[in-house]
Amino acid sequence: MRVSGTSDAPPPAPPHTLERFFADVRGRAFRFAEIGLRHREDALDAVQDAMTRMLGYRERPPEEWTALFWTILRSRIVDIQRRRIFRLSWIGEAGDREGETLEWADDAPDPSRAQDSREAYTALVAALRTLPRRQREAFTLRILEELDVPTTARVMGCGEGSVKTHLSRARDALQKQLEDFR
Repeated sequence: MRVSGTSDAPPPAPPHTLERFFADVRGRAFRFAEIGLRHREDALDAVQDAMTRMLGYRERPPEEWTALFWTILRSRIVDIQRRRIFRLSWIGEAGDREGETLEWADDAPDPSRAQDSREAYTALVAALRTLPRRQREAFTLRILEELDVPTTARVMGCGEGSVKTHLSRARDALQKQLEDFR
C-alpha cells in the first residue's frame, strides 16, 4: 500500500459503463465507509445507497462519476454518523466494538509479509480513526484514492487550501502514530 506522495502518472481513463465503475470502486468505497462508520453493516448500506443514487446520474459524462460518487458516499456517511449520534447518544456510540476487524482475502505467497501488511493496514485504520473527520477524509481521498486537489475539494465541499491544510495535519498526526511502521 502506497501512503506517501502522489504519482506523476496520468490518471487512468474513466470506465465507459457505470457497472464497470462500480466494480472498480466497490472495495475502496467499502473500506472508506467502514473506516468512517466503524461498523460493517452501516458501511455496506452506505456504499449500496451511494451506488443506487449514482444510477440517477448515469447520463452524466464518465469523467464526472468519480467526484460525484465520492461526494454522494461522503454525504451518506455523514448522514449515518449524525443519525447515530442523535438516536444513540444516551447509549453510547453504536458499532464501536473493540477488536472487530475485517478479514481480507490474502493472495500473497509469503505469510510473513502478509502478516506485516495486515498489521500495517490495521495500524493505519486505527490511526485514521483517531483523526478528525475532515483530516481523515482529506487523507483518504487524496492519498489512498489518489484524487487530485480540485476533485477532493469538490467532494469535501471546501476550498483547495483547506484540503491541503487538512492533509498536512493528517500526515503529521499519522506520522507520529505510525513511527513503528517506517
